[in-house]
Amino acid sequence: MFEVRIHGRGGQGVVTAAEMLSVAAFLEGKHAQAFPSFGSERTGAPVVAFCRIDDKEIRLREPIQTPDAVIIQDPTLFKALDVTEGLKADGYLIVNTGRSIEELHLKALPRHAFTLPATELAVKHVGRPAPNTALLGAFAAEVGVVSLDSVLEAIRRAFPGKVGEANVEAAREAFTLMRTQTAA
Repeated sequence: MFEVRIHGRGGQGVVTAAEMLSVAAFLEGKHAQAFPSFGSERTGAPVVAFCRIDDKEIRLREPIQTPDAVIIQDPTLFKALDVTEGLKADGYLIVNTGRSIEELHLKALPRHAFTLPATELAVKHVGRPAPNTALLGAFAAEVGVVSLDSVLEAIRRAFPGKVGEANVEAAREAFTLMRTQTAA
């Protein structure tokens, strides 16, 4: 089973990101579940959502304590919470920032740690600072649990029409950026 925890703030599409990731897995014939955990339900409050992906039925229902991947939609959360708590040493960390991993000065990093200016990509393509779809494109590029094609289809299902296609472009550019970054 592959487990993902997504951290962000209310209004950034954290819950929607987990749902789209589960749909992408489902499109590939996998079993998946996505669910949120809220504190205070207001814009800007810390939000965490979870996604599990497996080849067989998933019976667990509790929050993910030892994720294989953590996606951080808002890097200011590093100052407020231990968002990498429990992340496996060989896991994946994807952070929405234009800064490098080294510039973040994190104490313990997993073997696979990446940054991506996802908010910038969202503003460029979608016209608003919702980094979730760009981060899913990065996830597809680096983790490989789901394909880019499945992520793009999940985005289209969540956001039909022009908004969906704008989000698809953000995810596609993020995928390309990550592939270029790791090839260098």
